[in-house]
Amino acid sequence: MDARLEVTKSSEADLVRRAQGGDSAAFGSLVRSHQRRAVSLAYRLLGNAADAADVSQDAFVRAYRNLAQLDDPRRFGAWLMRVVSNLSLNYRRSRATRAATSLDDALEVGAEVRRPATRQRLSRGANDDGGPLPEELHDAVSRALERLPDKQRLALILFSVEGLPQKEVADILECSVELVKWNVFQARNTLKEMLAEHL
Repeated sequence: MDARLEVTKSSEADLVRRAQGGDSAAFGSLVRSHQRRAVSLAYRLLGNAADAADVSQDAFVRAYRNLAQLDDPRRFGAWLMRVVSNLSLNYRRSRATRAATSLDDALEVGAEVRRPATRQRLSRGANDDGGPLPEELHDAVSRALERLPDKQRLALILFSVEGLPQKEVADILECSVELVKWNVFQARNTLKEMLAEHL
């Protein structure tokens, strides 16, 4: 199957059933169909391309190993995005723990932790019109997203950034459509407050 062709729900369900029966070529078609979305979601949750590639690859491996547990082949996409989301959040938590440990170690030996990119941005200042530089605004949005609760961040990214329908977001997050709407609403309001000085 040509990877450029979008897999319809019915043909996707057929591919899932074939993959559950041991057809590795069918699973390869599923991977090609969902790889871009999986990497994109992981990147938006992790902010690092290499980490996103690793996590999405791990998600496909886990999906392949656990494919027999998927009862409804038509829900493969939502199921896979849930795997990507969970692995990304787990990776973020472990990365935060490692970063905190590294910072503690650095402070113990009296090392100085520097961020050249931050100093460079500070030295450049603002745009000619007094507003923040696009890079600074992007960084501010990224930092604000990082501070959102997991469910709100996921709902906002899946619905507003990835453009998934609310029903599919609800399937991925295993919650009601109403809860998706509430999480997106809360996330947008919180972001507006956190980014007020940049807008």
